[in-house]
Amino acid sequence: MEIINQNIAVREDRNVLVIAHLSQYLDFVTGLGGLIVPLVIWLTQKDKVMDMDINGRAIINFRISMFIYVLICIPLILVFGLGLLGFIVLGIGYLIFPIINAFRASEGKKPHYPMSIEFV
Repeated sequence: MEIINQNIAVREDRNVLVIAHLSQYLDFVTGLGGLIVPLVIWLTQKDKVMDMDINGRAIINFRISMFIYVLICIPLILVFGLGLLGFIVLGIGYLIFPIINAFRASEGKKPHYPMSIEFV
């Protein structure tokens, strides 16, 4: 049995990277779309688009980290309202960092999400 090696052409498509970062805002419309859509884009395009694997991993790690931080903030509401302060900080980060990283992706730079724990 002979295995034929097929070379997959990797293209540079920064628009897909930008869309992946900005698709996180689908949470405001659908609830879970901000996690599912970037995950699907990453899984389907990571071998076809240059730097998609790096950007997709950063997005998914950021989303999982934010979910964990939200879970931590819920019981902290009872402790002098620290959870409310945590929600405000997380909300600001959730609004700003996808836009910043979309600009970075359009310029060909690597993404950087502060407060992100590497799971993937």
